[in-house]
Amino acid sequence: MLLQKLEQLTTLFAEMETAMIAYSGGIDSTLVAKIAVDALGDRAIAITAESPSLLPEDLEDARVQAAEMGIAHKVVQTHEMDNPNYSSNPVNRCYFCKSELHDTLKPMAMQWGYPYVVDGVNADDLHDYRPGIQAAKERGARSPLAEVGVTKAEVRELSKHLGLPWWDKPSQPCLSSRFPYGEEITIAKLQRVGRSEVYLRKLGWQNLRVRSEGDTARIEVLPDQVKEFVIQTDLPQLVSALQSYGFLYVTLDLEGYRSGKLNQVLELAAANQK
Repeated sequence: MLLQKLEQLTTLFAEMETAMIAYSGGIDSTLVAKIAVDALGDRAIAITAESPSLLPEDLEDARVQAAEMGIAHKVVQTHEMDNPNYSSNPVNRCYFCKSELHDTLKPMAMQWGYPYVVDGVNADDLHDYRPGIQAAKERGARSPLAEVGVTKAEVRELSKHLGLPWWDKPSQPCLSSRFPYGEEITIAKLQRVGRSEVYLRKLGWQNLRVRSEGDTARIEVLPDQVKEFVIQTDLPQLVSALQSYGFLYVTLDLEGYRSGKLNQVLELAAANQK
């Protein structure tokens, strides 16, 4: 079944003839880029959007991965932070982010002769609250993984099958996802979150988030690592480091990391309206 989906994806790209991939360097868009370059060679190109919500380390990862896959790669600047509809952080913030991305990429694709901008949306994403998907669809983007029904778990399986060394790379959504809806996002806030997460990664914690709520950093590690984190981490040194980045208070979420946790306020609001 999995190899059948890979064959379908390969055929899909062959039928496209050319493809421009909206490539963040994450596991989903990297798999799309790999299959595209295998099918199309130099008729595929990967474009990474650079903005304050992308860690410099993640941009470098994207460059390294693209080079290893042998796909042409370009970096463009996007300016979603200039849009108050984005920086005010409404519940549909991602809509304005993806609008900016695809409003930047689509004219480039048309000018360079690419009929489609292709993204890394997978089948599981369609069942989550992802307003950015609507923005991409409105601008004619295609989502091969979702079209073929490839789930997040299958993305990793296919990546491993194709020999991608980063098949188990943790998910790393944009830094703006670390803020509760309604809290204004600024470049300074993004930078302190980013520096905090890089600091924790260097300590060996890979699956994590540093949520920002006002002047408080709330650290999330995997649930089964919470106890280990407390025992192994030099907590005073950790607090000092995150305070040097701009936080006043440093806390640990005892529930642990759970993808989409900030969306639970939307679920609660919907339940209260029933």
